Amino acid sequence: MCGIVAFNGKENAEERILQGLEKLEYRGYDSAGIAMIDHGLLKVTKAAGRLDALEEKLRAHPLVGHNGIGHTRWATHGVPSEMNAHPHVSSDHKVAVVHNGIIENFQAIKNRLMEEGFTFYSETDTEVVANLIASKLHGDLKSAVEEATKELRGTFSLAVLSSDDPETLIVTRRESPLILGIADDGIFAASDIPALLAYTRDVIYLDNDDLVVIEKGNYTIYNHGEVIDKEVKTVEWSMESAGKEGFDHYMMKEIFEQPKAIRDCLLRKVDEGFVSFGDQSFTKDEIENFDHIYMTACGTAFHASQVGKRALEDAMQKEITAEIASEFRYNMPFLNENSLLIVVSQSGETGDTLAVLREAKQRGAKVLAITNVLGSSIDRESDKVIYCDAGPEISVASTKAYSTQLLSLYLLTLDFGYKLGTYDEEAVKVAIEELSGVPEKIESILDHVDDLDPIAKRLASHPAIFYLGRGIDYLSAKEGALKLKEISYIHAQSMAAGELKHGSIALVEEGLPIVTIITQSLLVEKSISNIKEVKARGAYNIVITDDVSAHIDEVADDLIRIPAISDLYAPILAVLPQQILAYKVSVLLGNDVDKPRNLAKSVTVE
Repeated sequence: MCGIVAFNGKENAEERILQGLEKLEYRGYDSAGIAMIDHGLLKVTKAAGRLDALEEKLRAHPLVGHNGIGHTRWATHGVPSEMNAHPHVSSDHKVAVVHNGIIENFQAIKNRLMEEGFTFYSETDTEVVANLIASKLHGDLKSAVEEATKELRGTFSLAVLSSDDPETLIVTRRESPLILGIADDGIFAASDIPALLAYTRDVIYLDNDDLVVIEKGNYTIYNHGEVIDKEVKTVEWSMESAGKEGFDHYMMKEIFEQPKAIRDCLLRKVDEGFVSFGDQSFTKDEIENFDHIYMTACGTAFHASQVGKRALEDAMQKEITAEIASEFRYNMPFLNENSLLIVVSQSGETGDTLAVLREAKQRGAKVLAITNVLGSSIDRESDKVIYCDAGPEISVASTKAYSTQLLSLYLLTLDFGYKLGTYDEEAVKVAIEELSGVPEKIESILDHVDDLDPIAKRLASHPAIFYLGRGIDYLSAKEGALKLKEISYIHAQSMAAGELKHGSIALVEEGLPIVTIITQSLLVEKSISNIKEVKARGAYNIVITDDVSAHIDEVADDLIRIPAISDLYAPILAVLPQQILAYKVSVLLGNDVDKPRNLAKSVTVE
């Protein structure tokens, strides 16, 4: 992943592809490249880093032709480099491919193709696609792509060129977005609408397993071999709105991307219904030999770590330590060469977390990282790395990265627990089946976002708000309070519900909004008692729960129901209404949602 632009038509493809890639820069990327049929030859230019580096190369050695593909890459396989940048070319140099998505079975296909004599140069799954198509290419590019995609397991959108069929561009998709743009001078294909708007507003939205043959500015759409007609629609969005896919802000777009992010995260870490990290986890002997496991992170990532601590303690049946990185780096006397340090960071560049990591490495400890950015400092300096697979997250307030951090930690817990014998094979499969249902449960919450408008209006009118919870619910409350603080600038205080009466209840007054999370089955009655305590003092109670107890209805002034799920996994759903409420409150207050004051996406300083 991350951005595809392709063109086949009457005019020079290079200019159109580059301009389209510029419009996709908002998605985030680490390298870029372009391939074209230039006087009958397949030519490729790639560069690591920003698009400027690619454009500089093309100014020196321009490509000329009417049929081309381009890509900006967000690394998922292989570190950011020119070698790993797209487009990827088959070893016989006959096929070029750009790809968004994840090829789940790439290693098995790669092994087979190497036995057949194909050579590989990159660390990516995409190069496998180029060689697989080349292995089936006997003059008809359409048939080769059709046969190749039958063997691919995973998600993909593809744009394919071949010097054996120089007039043809093939595009296809499965669970990864791809659209056609119908222009007077040719046909575009792109992963997102902004890439097209400078040339056309007439688009066709492709569905799973649609395959499009584009030749000399004309197109034919197939699905499972049958020619189909699809409606051409006119885009009414502005350029800025198109970048956000119709959402007013990136934050809400990214909230809605969470079902896909969860599915992608599972796709990379689950094989045939069982957790599979390959060599990015530790063996049974290694796990047993760790004298202690420490976890560290900052902000939202630390809240995910605290949930992960609870899950790991259940799997390992022993205490795990989770500490805020900015404090832990100055107080880690027991961490040594027999320790495991788990670090969590969206950006992979968090300064405080990096400092702890480096100190741990100096002491000889092993480090396992959970990060969303391949090739980041934390990625490069850790012994083992589990990627979140959330895709680029642009809004400063983290949403989908948090959800995939939680999921990655849950899956790591299953991996450790199975290796240690705490969980048997059936228990792991049941847990993964439940986690696989999370995207659908999230979608059911997202279907009712407007139901939260009245609650958001109430929160927006108050200068201070409490967030309460017991057990793991307290950790969910911490993340909800942080989200509200980050983007609304309202003082939000999270607290363990049972602790409120030991002093802080003095702050409760008539009309004070209090958000309480209730998902832990053994703590429902005690949580209801805490609500009654604040209700007696005039608080306005908003309850987020998956429990159906009538007693909750009695004490809640506003009730937000989420789908039922196991207690341990409740945070991955309980956070959704809190993210949405924070967003809506920020919008009501007229704040810059995506770029809140005083904050940065990657905090690289102490």
